[in-house]
Amino acid sequence: MFSTSSTIGIIGLGYVGMPLAAALAGKGLSVTGYDIDTRRIERLQGGIDDTGELSAEETRHDTLRLTTDADALRGLDFIIVTVPTPISHANRPDLEPLFSACRTIAPRLHAGQVVIFESTVYPSATEADCVPLLEEGSGLKAYSDFRIGYSPERINPGDATGNLQNVVKVVAAQDEETLDAVQALYDTVVEAGTHRAASIAVAEAAKVLENTQRDVNIALMNEMALLCDKLGIRSHDVIETAATKWNFNRYTPGLVGGHCIGVDPYYLTSKAEEVGYKPELILAGRAINDSIPYHLTQKIVKLLAKADQPVRKARVGILGLSFKENVPDFRNSKAIAIIDELNDFAIEPLAHDPFMESLMARPPKAKFSAADMADMRDLNCCVWAVTHAAYKDLDGDAISAMIVTGGVFIDVKSQIDPMTLRADITYWSL
Repeated sequence: MFSTSSTIGIIGLGYVGMPLAAALAGKGLSVTGYDIDTRRIERLQGGIDDTGELSAEETRHDTLRLTTDADALRGLDFIIVTVPTPISHANRPDLEPLFSACRTIAPRLHAGQVVIFESTVYPSATEADCVPLLEEGSGLKAYSDFRIGYSPERINPGDATGNLQNVVKVVAAQDEETLDAVQALYDTVVEAGTHRAASIAVAEAAKVLENTQRDVNIALMNEMALLCDKLGIRSHDVIETAATKWNFNRYTPGLVGGHCIGVDPYYLTSKAEEVGYKPELILAGRAINDSIPYHLTQKIVKLLAKADQPVRKARVGILGLSFKENVPDFRNSKAIAIIDELNDFAIEPLAHDPFMESLMARPPKAKFSAADMADMRDLNCCVWAVTHAAYKDLDGDAISAMIVTGGVFIDVKSQIDPMTLRADITYWSL
């Protein structure tokens, strides 16, 4: 079913789909990459990957075609869907991008084709929600006329060790024959190997569990950090001490945003509630992590007041705005959520991020001034929110130079030894 002459279409060319398309084409396979974003296609064709995952050379292969023409998907042997699955403002699954992809595929389906989904969903979504759309729009029957597979994406953006090639790929399908084909396809590019899941639903559940586990563990650390603050001790010191035990799993407090860890648990809780189960721990973890921008803002305001620094219209500098380090992705950024909270105190911060150009292409509603590092001076408060590699040379002296006498430094991820700061600066870390 799969061979080196198989033709492959990939729908959605973001940080998941484009690296996959490039990797497959790099092995000599014929790949058609489709996306509805004309600018994205044009930039990729020009060798520019705005996600920062691929070099210009990696975006160009003789066997790779990039297009916004959905009819280019006709007649291919495999279709792989890698579109985003966000949540609504009410924290409910928003499957419209996935459903739209299904509606694009359906009239172009043909007998014998294999459709593989990579998008993160709740257990059963692929077969209960996506397959009917494919059948309705194509007039074909799933499992007999065309085949279904699932292989959840596991890429860690901004991390060269957590890319497509280096992480075990979970594969699942409707039957053993289809699973063999899906596994063979991914085995061509995944050096870490593949794992055959017992079913599509098992693979779906495993993916949301992976990110939910991380979310809950970080929530525990965030709650511990808030408690440590009340107790007058540093969570950093507590974690360093606890980590001396061999079976302590080290997580650190921080801002949990983005399109995976802060989103995927809601896919699991939504399905849990649908089947009559109340997922108390998962929702509690989500509530804690979502509350951290509020708690940090309250701490900033209180420390400014205690240090006899102005609060209203204080000069606050924020270092890092993306949802995590070293990525030009600002979706669900909790650093931006802090700015939104600060705006309630008539504070419009200065903000620096090495990927600011990407953010300002679609600026958020939160009010701030984009700044160069040279502008980070005379600050009443400096907040180091995101540990980009671009900040690796920052030390106590550099931070001290940014802050006025008697000012405040908020070190969200405990990057700076407080003893290296100027003595008049108030230091606080999460």
